[in-house]
Amino acid sequence: MQIYIKFLTSIYFRSLFYVLGVMISLVFILNYLGELDFFQKIEIKTHFTIFLALLNSPTMIFDMSPFIFLIAIQIFFIKLFDNSELVTLKYSGLKNSKIIRILMILSFLTGILIITVFYYFSSNFKNLYLELKSPFTNDGKYLAVVTQNGLWIRDKIHENTLVINSSIIKKNYLIGNFITEFDKNYNVIKNIKSDKIDVSSKKWLIFDAKVYEGNNYENYENLIIETNFDLKKINSLYSNLSSLNLFELFELRQNYKKLNYSITDLDLQLLKLASLPIFLVMMSLFSSILMLRIKHLSNTTFQIAVGLFFSVIIYYFNNFFYVLGSTEKLGVFLAIFTPLIILSLVNLIMLNKINEK
Repeated sequence: MQIYIKFLTSIYFRSLFYVLGVMISLVFILNYLGELDFFQKIEIKTHFTIFLALLNSPTMIFDMSPFIFLIAIQIFFIKLFDNSELVTLKYSGLKNSKIIRILMILSFLTGILIITVFYYFSSNFKNLYLELKSPFTNDGKYLAVVTQNGLWIRDKIHENTLVINSSIIKKNYLIGNFITEFDKNYNVIKNIKSDKIDVSSKKWLIFDAKVYEGNNYENYENLIIETNFDLKKINSLYSNLSSLNLFELFELRQNYKKLNYSITDLDLQLLKLASLPIFLVMMSLFSSILMLRIKHLSNTTFQIAVGLFFSVIIYYFNNFFYVLGSTEKLGVFLAIFTPLIILSLVNLIMLNKINEK
């Protein structure tokens, strides 16, 4: 039995690395073409675009991991079919269910490795990618972060810069605010203090504002300032959660809770990571059953095409529930685990009489 496990493990990882190599090449080419398109009007060195494409690739590979596993398991069985090794294993007493069990264990362990090691590097590479590319985008003009000291926003209006600090967010209001306005040479023009700001639109309505200019100050019952931020933009501060590793995600979640900020997207990302090993197991099981049921089809290309077809369906199905969770139309737990439960039920139905295949 030990020999068979080593044999199957060897084929499993060879299949996985083969598919991974193909996907990395395709993702890199697509990323590189995307960077060339982005920089077509900017004079930039070729090695810089290549470097950016490389930095952005691991995140995309991570997102594609369930479908990489599905195709890898297909390749695994195709190798067994081609050499009639599946028949040999069956006559040696190794049933299909035992082979599938080995694949599921390998997928689970690999999934643990992916979220603890691979994701750490991919998130850091993504963060570096965003930092290197930000000077060529408009993102450098206005930035927003959440820290233990609340919400911090840097905004650029014409030649002046605003730095805004708020204690908490309540619905469409920023509470406990201090705003400093700088000129283009970063000399302080004025400071504004207010307990409440309506950020429903990009024209902020400041209530009971105290405006300090030099040694003088004035009180305003209502004051309007123009910004590049509204509630919608503030609520999507971290659209690139893939640039944060696990420790940073947990720290950000704590800061968000203190600020009374929505933690829905963070919880979705954390649950997505936590459930990945289970997702990989379910995809491996699905692919195994699928291959054993269509093994009579001698056309390898058609077998792979069937796998790709189901990959697309599962991707959109999974993404549909993720969007429902992100828009808070469905609970975070249900948004992540409903597709897994449905996939598990499909596997359970298909698993019937699998040893006879």
